[in-house]
Amino acid sequence: MTVPPEGLPLAAEFPAAHREQWQHLVEGVLRKSGAQPADGEAAEQALTTALQDGLSARPLYTAEDGPADPGYPGFPPFVRGGRPQGSAVTGWDVRQRHADPDARRTNEAVLADLENGGSSLWLELGGAGLPIAALPEALTGVYLDLAGVVLDAGPEFADAAEQLFKLYAEREVSPNAAAGNLGADPLGLQARTGDTGRTDALLGAATALAARCTDGYPGLRALTVDALPYHEAGASPAQELGCSLATGVAYLRALTAAGLSVDAALGQLEFRFAADADQFLTIAKFRAARRLWARVAEVSGATPDASAQRQHAVTSAVMTTARDPWVNMLRTTVACLAAGVAGADAVTVQPFDSALGLPDAFARRVARNTQSILLEESHLARVIDPAGGSWYVEQLTGELAHAAWAWFQEIERAGGQQAALASGLVGERIAATWAERSVRLARRREPVTGVSEFPNLGEQPLVREPAPAAPGGGLPRVRRAEAFEALRDRSDAHLAATGERPALFLASIGTAAAHTARTTFAANLFQAGGIATTSVEGTDPAALAEAFTASGASVACLCSSDALYGEHAEAVTAALKAAGARRVLLAGRPGEQKALYQAAGVDEFVFAGGDAVAVLSSLLDEIIENGAV
Repeated sequence: MTVPPEGLPLAAEFPAAHREQWQHLVEGVLRKSGAQPADGEAAEQALTTALQDGLSARPLYTAEDGPADPGYPGFPPFVRGGRPQGSAVTGWDVRQRHADPDARRTNEAVLADLENGGSSLWLELGGAGLPIAALPEALTGVYLDLAGVVLDAGPEFADAAEQLFKLYAEREVSPNAAAGNLGADPLGLQARTGDTGRTDALLGAATALAARCTDGYPGLRALTVDALPYHEAGASPAQELGCSLATGVAYLRALTAAGLSVDAALGQLEFRFAADADQFLTIAKFRAARRLWARVAEVSGATPDASAQRQHAVTSAVMTTARDPWVNMLRTTVACLAAGVAGADAVTVQPFDSALGLPDAFARRVARNTQSILLEESHLARVIDPAGGSWYVEQLTGELAHAAWAWFQEIERAGGQQAALASGLVGERIAATWAERSVRLARRREPVTGVSEFPNLGEQPLVREPAPAAPGGGLPRVRRAEAFEALRDRSDAHLAATGERPALFLASIGTAAAHTARTTFAANLFQAGGIATTSVEGTDPAALAEAFTASGASVACLCSSDALYGEHAEAVTAALKAAGARRVLLAGRPGEQKALYQAAGVDEFVFAGGDAVAVLSSLLDEIIENGAV
């Protein structure tokens, strides 16, 4: 083997490849797959995935898609990180959330977190969590000069802050050692509750807290720019960023109007964003957020040292499921990885059972250890901005930043975030976005593993103590799985009432080689709605009809290849109808044979991309409301 001379590229002897050559290869693959013929750029476009906000993910990126100079960590525009050292020295801040109203249990959970990898606390206080007066008991044994404390007390943030200040004094914690955030977020509260009457007064209280922190508690921030209300209402990534930007600007104006310098005002803000299992969008979102805020700081006259955005990442509540909740461990792992790679300063991993109520000790431990593994075993924090330089990530970061800036400008033209919330602009736009996404979810174009895809009808449901009611009245809270979980709830109610689940018979025509693909598809589809399936293989209409009768079902679905449908669908359908089937479906797109099948008695066709929620809802109506098992 000849070793290439030093400095000689290993690819030097290979002919240069061009994009057109690659596109030509893609054309051949598409032709073999049965896709519509496409040439050149059209072939590449056929592999492109549409994202929210008008963005898209192409199958291939090259150096032409990367930025000229993404900069360095710790320098404007901070795309690559807000601190020059990133998280390479100490890792990111592992911040666990606590919302249990019982002070004793909260204290046990707090100490378990801090003794086993946690570095700061996020406490829900007031009506949505721990009583404010119980804060000292909950923090018994906590070294407040070592562990940061982040409060979230809704409209009672001033009272909660006073309780924390009092605790610092009683325990003789140096003001210079106190760290965390007092959690004032008047506009976030308006978004959550729809209450516009007290926003101005709360803004005044928040600015007073900010002045107090600036003067006496250099490690404490007073305000949180919480983007979770928008994300949890169904906002797109650009909408989440745009709303956070408009909120941050509103707070910046209020703080400087109250007498704080621009640099001091910026130092009083921490931004909270959702991290979900779409790792590349999450990475791009956090990078874009820093870039956008750096621009705001620049035009506001801030110094570079004060312009970096402080970021708190929280794994998404929208992506979590109540059904098959163990899959949430995988989702939160990917989300945490993405947030860490993206350079978030603090990360909260929600326990896998958070959609069910208050998490138990095991769920909290898994959430905490998820971060420990990524930090200590995967060494994720050792490299600053490891996604930096990726042509795809850089391109997506830039495109998302532009989309978010356009939405931010629209909010500003509407009078700012406070006015845009009051007028309904924000709510209406987010509702429209969620409606579009709901269509994709219903059609399973966006699958939810364990719920809309690969459900487990035999799972034993987890039961958790209900969490305190979160504030409501404003933007809704949505989850991706909610439509399918509502169907499963109907099935569970039927099971409890009758001892049997709603059932459907699968007439699998032909051999396993002919019907397995569609039998598997159909079983997966119907079970996503809580409908149990029984499958019998064969081509004899009489035998299939007899098996249908024995199954006790009232609805049947044909499953086979197109060729065997042509030979047997009419006879099998007729036999099933004669045996009492009130409804017969066929798995697959009917194509030119649709009228023929319908004339034979087929009532409906189920196929990939169809409205699964609508089909399953109507089937449950048919099976349950007509008293059939």
